[in-house]
Amino acid sequence: MIIPEYGRHIQQLIDHATELEDKEERNKMVLAIVDVMGQLNPHLRDVADFTHKLWDHVQIMSDFKLDVDSPYPTPSPEQFMEKPNPMGYPEGKIRFKHYGLGTEKLINKAVEMEDGEEKDALIESIANLMKKHYLAWGRSSVDDAQIISDIKRISRGKLEVKEDLELMATKDISPRNTAMSSNNTKGRKKQGAKRKNYKVKKKY
Repeated sequence: MIIPEYGRHIQQLIDHATELEDKEERNKMVLAIVDVMGQLNPHLRDVADFTHKLWDHVQIMSDFKLDVDSPYPTPSPEQFMEKPNPMGYPEGKIRFKHYGLGTEKLINKAVEMEDGEEKDALIESIANLMKKHYLAWGRSSVDDAQIISDIKRISRGKLEVKEDLELMATKDISPRNTAMSSNNTKGRKKQGAKRKNYKVKKKY
C-alpha cells in the first residue's frame, strides 16, 4: 500500500476508480472515496487545507494515474520528489550552556531596558529561571550569589543586579527535591491508610 494509514480497502477502491472508463462515474466514486478518507482520519481536520490534502493523497495512491475533475490542481510526482530546503543552524556560541541561549537573549533584552520596576522584575524572573536551569543541569544546590555573578558575566557587566536580591528556595524549584517530596507524601498517605485498615482484636 502506498499510504497504509488509509487501509487496503481504500487503496482497492482507488485502484478500481482508476480503471473506470466513464469519467462521470470516476468523479462520483472519487468524491465518495475522499469523503470516506476524511471520516477515517478525523485528526487531519486540524491540518490546513484538509480537503486539498485528501485529494493529493488520492492522486498519490493512484500513482498519479487518476483522471478526475479535482477541485485542486493535480500534483505531479516531481513535486513529492523535491528535497526540502536545508534549515540554517543558529549561529553563535553559547557561553553558559546550562543556562541556554534563550536566557542570554533575555539578559541582553534587560540590558536595553530603562531602569525601573519593570526591569527589576525581569531581572528577578531571569535569576529564578537561571537557578532552575542550574539545578536541572544536575546540581543539588546553588548559591544565589553565584546566579547574580553569572548574570553580570553574561551581560559583560552591563546589567546591575541588587546584591540583596532574594531568589526562590532551592527546595521549591529543584526537580530532585520535588520528586523526593512527592514520594514522601505518597508514603505518608499509604501509612495512614494502613493504620485506618488495621483493627485491634479485642480479648474477651
